[in-house]
Amino acid sequence: MKMIFRLVKPYWKMLVISLSFKSVGALADLFLPWLIAYMIDTQIPALRQDLNANLMSLYLLGALMVLIAFLGLYLNVAANRKAEMIAALSVKTLRHDLFAKIEKLSANQVDHITRPSLISRMTTDTYNMYNATASMQRLGVRAPVLLIGGILMSLLLDPILTLIMVGMLPLIIVIVYYSSKKGIPLYKKSQGFVDQLVRKLREFVSGSRVVRALSMQDHEMRAFDQANQNTVSAELKANITMARINPMMHAVMNVGLVFVLVVGAFRLAEGQTQIGQIMAFVTYFTIILNAMMSITRVFVLASRATASAERIDEVLDMKDDLMDGNEPLLKKENCPHIEFRHVSFSYNQKESNLKDISFKLYPGQTLGIIGATGSGKTTLIHLLMRFYDVDEGEILVYGKNIKTIKQQELRKSIGVVFQNDLIFADSIFGNIQFNRSGITDEDIDIATRVAQAEFIFDKDNEMQHQMAQRGMNLSGGQKQRVLIARAIAGKPDIIILDDASSALDYQTDLNMRKALKKELKETTMIIIAQRISSLKDSDLILLIDDGNIIASGTHQELLKSSDIYQEIAYYQLGGERS
Repeated sequence: MKMIFRLVKPYWKMLVISLSFKSVGALADLFLPWLIAYMIDTQIPALRQDLNANLMSLYLLGALMVLIAFLGLYLNVAANRKAEMIAALSVKTLRHDLFAKIEKLSANQVDHITRPSLISRMTTDTYNMYNATASMQRLGVRAPVLLIGGILMSLLLDPILTLIMVGMLPLIIVIVYYSSKKGIPLYKKSQGFVDQLVRKLREFVSGSRVVRALSMQDHEMRAFDQANQNTVSAELKANITMARINPMMHAVMNVGLVFVLVVGAFRLAEGQTQIGQIMAFVTYFTIILNAMMSITRVFVLASRATASAERIDEVLDMKDDLMDGNEPLLKKENCPHIEFRHVSFSYNQKESNLKDISFKLYPGQTLGIIGATGSGKTTLIHLLMRFYDVDEGEILVYGKNIKTIKQQELRKSIGVVFQNDLIFADSIFGNIQFNRSGITDEDIDIATRVAQAEFIFDKDNEMQHQMAQRGMNLSGGQKQRVLIARAIAGKPDIIILDDASSALDYQTDLNMRKALKKELKETTMIIIAQRISSLKDSDLILLIDDGNIIASGTHQELLKSSDIYQEIAYYQLGGERS
């Protein structure tokens, strides 16, 4: 509820109009039964007693009832339209704020919440908030007005019969309260299963080729069916819990209606009430019943929305665990460009992923990193870009701890190609330029030439050639060259290539490295690769195993000092060995 009030607050003027229309429309519906009772009990008997009486008053009363009915219709439709508009605008703002927050989450926070859960919160949970926000405006005002107004109008008609009806309300309130109390945790649990369903779907869509290649469709279908069944079971349990409210309310109200009719019959026989009043009272009873049903529906939607709001607030209320620095990034002469001082790091705070890493890299130098899969090579890059903070030690750029440097400036100075980087569904030009100000056509031409991406000019429309999602209409080598061109186009001070040439043939890889040295002499480079041929010209090579630097030096130095490096070189370089 707090979130709904927070969402609609900026649109309070529209909300006041909407609620006013809804209230007046509900009041119009309340006057009709009273007018019907007046017509039956007063107007018609008077006309029967005086056969020559003028029927104009009856016609005017009928016209008034039609006018009230159409007025109520118009106001309710107008109010519903404004309610939907307010709900749509409110949730638009919520999605914007949630997306902006997700953009600022650290990698550690994203790992904690998980990507499928973030997608679910951004879609399913915000949709639940939309439904609740719209329903609270449509039914949350109309239903109480009809409920309270119906009771008051009933009191004017017959206080005794009204007491019977009001006596049923405490029992209904107890039913709604306890059902809602059980329903909210169940809805929250069901959203957790939705997260798992989204995760399974993402896995299948991303890995569909692998699934087909290994003929594992049946296995994936069973896994999806299990996730789907878990979601359905959780939804059913929550919905069944909340669905009990309506039948139980119907039963209570219908029992009350029976008592009203029985007592009303006795009172009618004794002359204490009239037929029109009984008819109007039954109509008001129906209105009150429908109002209670509407309130119940609001409680159901509110229960689901409460669970969703808690999940959304969990993200929105997350405090930054990577405090941004406030110092600019300034270049200094005769100072290492990048320095790691006794850096240690662990993702789960249990097993060390990097241990006591130390090295220096001066401007224009190239660092090569090689090691087994899972040895910590990419983790080292994540720490340099400050996706995570180190547990021990410090990372310096031009002598400043990166924790003191503005994150945006730090990352702007770095051009990176990750292992599993992303091609967007845009033109080739759009993928390379990536809407970054300051990147000219000349910069893109240079970047394309350095990345050996001349294949672009063989495509239809060349730079404007449209890329499929994830670059599915390009080969692996072509995708890597576009990604390398994207990293180079921003003229960064540091270029990081994380296994970015694995899909390139030896000659293309060699030509690209020569072009990088020629065009980007002042740029510091970090190259992570499994091929020694991609690293052999580096000023410093780190051999990493299980998070430790087990050897460091130039290619020639490592051939002499490291048995493991010698072994790799022997098999990769055709027998080169010291």
